[in-house]
Formats: sequence, structure tokens, C-alpha cells
Amino acid sequence: MAKKPTWVIDKERQRRASAAETLWLFGLHAVRDALQNPAREKLRLVVTRNAADRLGEAVAAAGIEPEIADPRKFPVPLDPGSVHQGAALEVRPLDWGSLEDVALGAGAPRLVLLDRVSDPHNVGAILRSAEVFGARAVIAPARHSAPETGALAKTASGALERQPYLRVPNLGNAMERLKDMGYLMVGLDGEGEIDIAEAAAGARGRPAAVVLGAEGPGLRERTRELCDVVARIPASGVFGSLNVSNAAAVSLYAMTRD
Repeated sequence: MAKKPTWVIDKERQRRASAAETLWLFGLHAVRDALQNPAREKLRLVVTRNAADRLGEAVAAAGIEPEIADPRKFPVPLDPGSVHQGAALEVRPLDWGSLEDVALGAGAPRLVLLDRVSDPHNVGAILRSAEVFGARAVIAPARHSAPETGALAKTASGALERQPYLRVPNLGNAMERLKDMGYLMVGLDGEGEIDIAEAAAGARGRPAAVVLGAEGPGLRERTRELCDVVARIPASGVFGSLNVSNAAAVSLYAMTRD
């Protein structure tokens, strides 16, 4: 029997580990959207009486029995300061399938690739923008990137349930596979050689991915080398940089205009 490629072994290992993990989603919006997502495996729902009333239809549709909790002693292991609004749902991470599952398809799809963006609030905001502008998926490395968490889900405001967030063993290898599928890699950097409008014009009619690095370090060397073009977002004035989630939104807007 032929030996499996390393990336296949890594992905199988990652899936097994993910299957054993659970996470707590919190907040009325995030919990409601997860309850309404048939692909989400739901394990335990803890709500206050008030939250149970507000989530009544979603709870009934999900077919899960809620645990009614005292709002003064909410029995869920959340980080201090988490605004749970009286609702928390223990779930398993979503399985979005393979890179090919989310990347292949008709038309000129758009992807967002994140190079070590580890802040869950930034990633949550990027998922919202990806959904708004019709990106096919947000892709990040399994290590050194924001995992699927309650904080990320709350910032994503429901987008985590609908917008694929695929974490791959190696981002550079994923970029090479996407290029083999015909994707144009458009890196974002303040010192890019062309502006994003020009990059968008060059990507018109073909699959393309916007590649963003972490705030501060930016794109790593190999990630940058694998980009077909590195573009910048034009800025006025001395202060010329955007938060990574804002840069993603601007770039996606440019890349999805006709």
C-alpha cells in the first residue's frame, strides 16, 4: 500500500483531535445561530429563564433540552468578562471538509488567507466581511492562528455558522495547492508594488485569494514569496495602515466588484 502524503496524515490527525474537542459559544446571537445550524453538533445548552424565552423557537427547532440557570451563578466555564447574555451552548467545532471542498467550484471564487492572525476578534470580524462579500472561505494555519472559540463566534455575529473557516496544517503548502487550482495569490502589504484596485482588475474573471498577515509582523517570507502580486491599500496622510480586519473588508470589496 502506498504511503500517505504527510499533509494527508497531518489533516487526519487534526480532524481526530478536533473531534475530541468541545467549545462554549455564548451570547444570544451566536447561540441562536448555532442552534439553527444543522451541521453544528450541540452538546449542552445552559440558559437563564429570560434567555430561554428569547431563544424559544431556536431551542425547539434544535431539539435540545436546555438547563435553566441562575443568572447570578452561571455554571459555564467562560473567561471572566465574557458577555454571555444568559445563554451558552457547548458544541463541537465545525468540519468544513478539505481545501478542495471549499476552493473548487464554478465562477471566479474569492478566498481570504490569514497568515498567523491570532486575535479572535479580528478573525471574527474578517469572517463577517467574508460572508458579506461572498468569499468562499477564510483559511488559516492550524497553529499560530485564532482557533474557533466563543469570543470569535460572538464577534463573527453568526458568520461562523455559515462562513467556512478552514484551518490547514501548512499555509504555504495550501497556497501552492490553490495556485495549482488556478488561484491568483494577492498579498496585502503597506509597501505593495501596486494598489488593490489594480490587483483586482488583474484578478477579474479568475479565482483569487487575498492573503493578509498578522498586525506587526505582516506576511512571512515564504507566504510573501508565494504571492503572485503584493498590493497596497492607498492611504491619505501620514498614518497609512489599517487594522487587519478593516484591510480584509476593503480588499474584499475591491476584489468582488464587477
